[in-house]
Amino acid sequence: MDQTGQAAVAEEATFEPISVSRALDEIARQIRQEVMAGRLKPGQKLPPERELCVRFGVSRNTLREALRALEISGIIELKKGASGGAFIKKGDRDVVITGLRDLYYLGSITPEQLTEARVMLADLVVRDVCVKATEADLEALQANVAAAEAAQKAGNFEERARIHLEFHSLLVKISGNPILILTMEAILKVMAEFVAQIGYSENRFVLPSRRRLLKLLAERNADEAANEMAAHLRRVHRYYLSQIKSQD
Repeated sequence: MDQTGQAAVAEEATFEPISVSRALDEIARQIRQEVMAGRLKPGQKLPPERELCVRFGVSRNTLREALRALEISGIIELKKGASGGAFIKKGDRDVVITGLRDLYYLGSITPEQLTEARVMLADLVVRDVCVKATEADLEALQANVAAAEAAQKAGNFEERARIHLEFHSLLVKISGNPILILTMEAILKVMAEFVAQIGYSENRFVLPSRRRLLKLLAERNADEAANEMAAHLRRVHRYYLSQIKSQD
């Protein structure tokens, strides 16, 4: 974006003086509000620090701390140099993924809640796949199951686990819904780390479930496909918990 466009943004954004006691929260709130209102757009540059300090009525140190917090949140990007400054970022998928992962490891989300969320999300996804899946989509799922079977036979359980999780990514991408895709991606990232922590081992119930599911998807049997997926995910959850207990 050229300097003219950036200057125009600085004039349009309507920042107000804030209470010093809540300075960081207020700066973040106002910048988010400007983004929501469309006066600040992805790629556009915030006004210079000196001007922001005057408009917010805060010190430069307070402003910089607020901007760093917004950078960590994925709202802005801070660039150095003559053409640097604070820029509104484009939507960052990693922010959602990192947020969910942090909540899980901090104990705000339990394994039970994670599994329940997967079951509910998978129900929507599987039913949607029964309507939208093309022959090419079904073939990609078949290829995934075949690859998992090959990894199982080779005794490469880590690769098999990765392929099993990829199966869910393939499913949700068929929906074409970016919110479902992002939510599933975040859950799968947490699951991948969870599985890696417990360790990889042999199990013989996933592949038979996958084959049953593929048959039901090909038949467009949404109810039975959703039931198969829910039963599978709950069984996997019980298996993981048993692995954790065996390590205690």
